[in-house]
Amino acid sequence: MSIVREATIDDCPQILELIQELADYEKEPDAVVNTVQALEEHLFGANPQVFAHVADDGSGTIVGIAIWYLTYSTWEGRHGIHLEDLYVRANQRGLGTGNALLRTLAKICVDRGYKRLEWQVLDWNEPAIKFYDSLGAGALDGWTTRRLDGDDLVALGSQGAK
Repeated sequence: MSIVREATIDDCPQILELIQELADYEKEPDAVVNTVQALEEHLFGANPQVFAHVADDGSGTIVGIAIWYLTYSTWEGRHGIHLEDLYVRANQRGLGTGNALLRTLAKICVDRGYKRLEWQVLDWNEPAIKFYDSLGAGALDGWTTRRLDGDDLVALGSQGAK
């Protein structure tokens, strides 16, 4: 069983490796432009806005990651956690590593009074969907994720608030 702990700056090279493995798994091998330096800055800089927990196999090898940030519910008046990425190396799946990472984030929510732990899963990722269902994590029916990026984001952002 892996040991789940907060990531350290020394973990950033391995975290980036797992991010690339996730991109490969999600059929987007060329999508990762992140760097070790960017991870170090964003996770451990002066004002981190994103956080990471890792699953260490006990030998210093990271076998799973949970990268997350805070959200806010205007209705609840409370923070929550958005899990940006949960990834466990293929040879570690089914051993409780993903469960341990999610339990850690759920404990943070409970301890801090956060009301939600949310994430997204690709429609085709049946193993992940079955895993999440086994934990009691239901889909949000009636909600569709929308994204503004690339040229459309630049076009809207360049208009400013008028």
